Amino acid sequence: MPKTIKNPETIALHGGEYRKDPSTTAVAVPIYRTTSYQFNNTEHAANLFALKEFGNIYTRIMNPTNDVLEKRVAALEHGLAAVTVSSGQAASTFALLNVAQSGDNVLSSTDLYGGTVNLFTHSFKKLGIEVRYADPSDPKNFEKLIDDKTRAIYAETLPNPYLRVFPIKEVSDIGRKYNIPLIMDNTASPVICNPLDHGAAVVIHSLTKFIGGHGTVIGGILVDGGNFDWTADPKRQPLFNEPDPSYGGAIWGQVVPQLTGANVAYAVRARVVLLRDLGSCLSPDNAFGIIQGLETVAVRMKQHCSNAEKVVAFLTKNKNVEKVIYPTLHKGEVANRAKKYLKNGNGALVGIEVKGGVDAGKRFIEALQMFYHVANIGDARSLAIHPATTTHSQLTEEELLAAGVTPGYVRLSIGIEHPDDIIADLTQALEASGKGKLKAVS
Repeated sequence: MPKTIKNPETIALHGGEYRKDPSTTAVAVPIYRTTSYQFNNTEHAANLFALKEFGNIYTRIMNPTNDVLEKRVAALEHGLAAVTVSSGQAASTFALLNVAQSGDNVLSSTDLYGGTVNLFTHSFKKLGIEVRYADPSDPKNFEKLIDDKTRAIYAETLPNPYLRVFPIKEVSDIGRKYNIPLIMDNTASPVICNPLDHGAAVVIHSLTKFIGGHGTVIGGILVDGGNFDWTADPKRQPLFNEPDPSYGGAIWGQVVPQLTGANVAYAVRARVVLLRDLGSCLSPDNAFGIIQGLETVAVRMKQHCSNAEKVVAFLTKNKNVEKVIYPTLHKGEVANRAKKYLKNGNGALVGIEVKGGVDAGKRFIEALQMFYHVANIGDARSLAIHPATTTHSQLTEEELLAAGVTPGYVRLSIGIEHPDDIIADLTQALEASGKGKLKAVS
């Protein structure tokens, strides 16, 4: 890709190093449906396994189809390297396991997807990793929780359901004082936000959502910004500064820059240690499907955001809506963050409180005709769900309120249909929300 190309619409189509298949000259990225790769000779094989040179070893660790996707998403996020994994949840898991081990702690924003809360609060606890939560309304809340065992800070750029844009630079600056990286889940805001430009060290995505964009493929990715010094404080980042016995005593913070000439120790360790050992790899077939979505993500995000703005304008005037939640509707400093960090759109997610509480919310969901009632976000089509009884249902009442999930909250993911059709479906469903009883379930 020419170095002059900096616009996401072009990066999504031409990013990375792929121009054509070297064997067939095919322009479309082939699906390399293979488990293994022929080594040139015994020395070549030994060098690959010893990390004396890089190349394809086994598809659990790397694959040429995945490689194109990784390079394009890295370019889209202004990062240096990326690693694809089997799902967004796997990306969240790897993001922290790559920096923390038993006895360590990680700081996290309270504004999180419900599945991530479960992962952090329960599963990581069983692994001996403590996750401490801070309210992002005041960035200083994070600094109060730091101790000598804190390895990273984790947050979502545009968390649902609160839809309060995270203070990326403010928290990143705090973390860097202590050599603690900020890891940002940018799933809900590709193209419209680049957290690496504001000090984040790592960006992750559920590729299932907006980048994949069509509700057909599940995947995740970790993007290494190449902007964090993992060796500046060896005691703070032991996984990158102590010998790894599983790789002959390799010290990742030293060996990776020597081998690659780039500051991508985070990405390399995630690939050759976590993917090797845990096996949560993305299949090349799924990588191919996500590449198809990636090619149009910048164009789709424009329509997503434009439609969402029109939907918000409609909902704020509708008599059957108690409250509308959207990044631009917050007040004070939270509203300023939306202006600071979101460019060319404010996202596709909209939250509403339907008048009449839980029952009215259920009637609204069941009256929708065009919107799909599904657990996903980021499809080309419009989607709706009641988080308290679905995506966030495993949380306690206290955790639900901390995450911004009230009993009557409905989450909308606005698609790329014509805005008039979206609003027409919302209109009839809101009218039905205040009438009659729930229809019987057959």
